Amino acid sequence: MNLADSAFLRACRRQPVPHTPVWYMRMAGRSLPEYLKVREGVPMLTACATPDLIVELTLQPVRRYGVDAAIFFSDIVVPLKAIGIDLDIKPGVGPVVADPIRDAAGLEALRPLEPGDVPYVSEAIEALTGELGATPLIGFAGAPFTLGAYLIEGGPSKNHDRTKAMMYGEPVLWHALMDRLSAIVLAHLRVQVRAGASAVQLFDSWVGAVAPEDYREFVLPYTRRIFDGLADLDVPRIHFGVGTGELLSLLGEAGADVVGVDWRVPLDEAARRVGPGKALQGNLDPALLLAPWEVVERKAREVLRRGEAAEGHVFNLGHGVLPSTDPDQLMRLTDLVHEA
Repeated sequence: MNLADSAFLRACRRQPVPHTPVWYMRMAGRSLPEYLKVREGVPMLTACATPDLIVELTLQPVRRYGVDAAIFFSDIVVPLKAIGIDLDIKPGVGPVVADPIRDAAGLEALRPLEPGDVPYVSEAIEALTGELGATPLIGFAGAPFTLGAYLIEGGPSKNHDRTKAMMYGEPVLWHALMDRLSAIVLAHLRVQVRAGASAVQLFDSWVGAVAPEDYREFVLPYTRRIFDGLADLDVPRIHFGVGTGELLSLLGEAGADVVGVDWRVPLDEAARRVGPGKALQGNLDPALLLAPWEVVERKAREVLRRGEAAEGHVFNLGHGVLPSTDPDQLMRLTDLVHEA
């Protein structure tokens, strides 16, 4: 079988599939004993810049679960680190930025990303595409709003107060920040596709904090620029955010081929909100995997049934795999999706 015939790429392109394809966000991670063993004593950003580690950590869940796609092992802050932003990923906290960007002078730190800034990305992807054969590799990046929120707040935030204060109170500065970030994100995704990634996912993890009219004014133009800037590469473009039920039609409008849906909106309702011409990805609640198998099975079948309303459906969780998940649950779930 060649790559173009993969169930995952066919579903993304809304073509007939032999079975519903499945992969999981954060499937390479703390739920896997083999991951914990390899990562022991290795800081996250070191792992993300070491090609042989990237390859191993990307392949682990594919070997274990037999999923229909691999996702590149990395982190959304990697391109920011690569252009010299002083940041670190603190265990149990997340990305922490030493000098938050809160004025025009701070923007100067955001220079354009060149392919030479991330040689380990290209090297790892070239090795991975050889190893994966007919299994597609998904490249990814964080979207400008989410990256901007980390840069402005200086780390994770519950309410994104400073971010919204800049968005509403200093729109010129906000648009300048989004402009620079969208160029960096686009360059980073193009590096991944040029090296061999067969699809890309743009994670806008925190954009659910924004109301629809604000999304349209302050976020949509930059997301659209990124998706438009990938059009010539002819790879499926997936867009995902958390808490984005009210934004689903806008996420599609931004130019994605596939809209990721979290667990809060059933897929048949999501298909109605997103409208025609898009595939959907999702959307089993990751916390369900902590319940007994019969509960998981019932809910997964319901997701598959509702997913039939979409023109294409890639089965996934509504967010990342939780660290306390039993890998056997995911193995059984993968088998169930393939058989169903």
